[in-house]
Amino acid sequence: MARRLHFLVNVGSAGYHPAAWLEPTLPADAFIQLSHYQRVAAEAERGGLDGLLFPDIPVQQPGIARAPAATLDPILLSSALAVTTERIGLIPTATSSLNLPYNLARRILSLDHVSGGRAGWNVVTTFEPNAARNFGIAELPERDERYRRAAEYVSLTEKLWDSWESDALIGDQEAGVFADPDRVHAVDHRGEFYSVAGPLNVLRSPQGRPVLVQAGASPQGRAFAAAHAEAIYTTQLSLSAARSFSAEIRSAAVASGRDGDAIRILPGLVPVIGSTEAEARARFDELQGRLHPDSAPVRQFARWLGYPDVDLDSPLPHQLTTLPADRIGPQGFFASLTGYALETGHTVRQLLTEFLGGHRVVIGTPQTVADHIELWHRNAGIDGFTIIPAVLPGYLTDFVDQVVPELRKRRLFRREYEHTTLRGHLGLSEPANSFARETVSTT
Repeated sequence: MARRLHFLVNVGSAGYHPAAWLEPTLPADAFIQLSHYQRVAAEAERGGLDGLLFPDIPVQQPGIARAPAATLDPILLSSALAVTTERIGLIPTATSSLNLPYNLARRILSLDHVSGGRAGWNVVTTFEPNAARNFGIAELPERDERYRRAAEYVSLTEKLWDSWESDALIGDQEAGVFADPDRVHAVDHRGEFYSVAGPLNVLRSPQGRPVLVQAGASPQGRAFAAAHAEAIYTTQLSLSAARSFSAEIRSAAVASGRDGDAIRILPGLVPVIGSTEAEARARFDELQGRLHPDSAPVRQFARWLGYPDVDLDSPLPHQLTTLPADRIGPQGFFASLTGYALETGHTVRQLLTEFLGGHRVVIGTPQTVADHIELWHRNAGIDGFTIIPAVLPGYLTDFVDQVVPELRKRRLFRREYEHTTLRGHLGLSEPANSFARETVSTT
């Protein structure tokens, strides 16, 4: 019997497709309405999905003339949703490049307590220069240094999360004893980039620690993920590439002294569902047809690659498959797409039907989508997917109502939640407290 599947949901604005905000059933300002996100969270929780992942780049993105290109603060939004949900995990994105470690560690751990142990942290390193300038930073470090900083940042954060031992709180109201100071520890961190005294003024997490999620796919990002991540949101466009990625990550994790099988690898997937293949294709074509000429997919595609416009009916020119030396943006997306283009020989027009914003689009019936999920789950060494609805909440509802029951029939997905924490949903063990004293056996 196959291992159970796991699913995160990427929750961004009105949906992942750039024309999602034009959905007639959505208000234009849905991306700032709490009720919109409450509906999304309710649908995902109804399906028993593991967690909601909230992306973020703290800067106004270009293209504002044609789409929202904006989000609410993920940690504040997650905290609001913690009140109206009961089981689903909440994973805000927060950058290690622009936040102070103590403050961010406290905010994420506070979310974990507010939600009863359902918090995660999607760790990113910011590459966007305009975002840096919003924080008074004139120039970001180069990629290698950003990830060295991130490694120290995460190790420091874990120590801060551990600064209260599990039994530090005594809570004896009759005796007036609240906590054991000997079990609350200063971290006294003095590293290459950060100096933090500690301890954190928040008790240890109900799940041991919030779950660490990571989405970087550059060589530096992969090394960082293998050393630190507990779940990985990645872009993979072919089964063979996903298999290679999984093997690389798990092998590198073992080399770092970790259990490679304890990492949950969850590639992004954009499902477009219809009662027939033709109906599903028509739904996607309708979305594409809503785009304004200024934001036509081929122009976005070419800009994303960093080159001028491309010929729709030819394969990618060879020069477009080579990473530009001055590329600042995500290297993983570029490598996945160009690798898939070389592997398949698809024309640009074909690629645009299978690729949306760096992730694989699967268009078809519920059975077709379930077949794809099962095939990859059984053969690519992955643990599930990060579902990326093209339009929210409608496309998520389709997945919950039509694909989830099919996966349950195949005994690949849980029928109901079996745990109360995000760590429990993902089948991750509770990490030992780094300050806990060893128990000496007297037998």
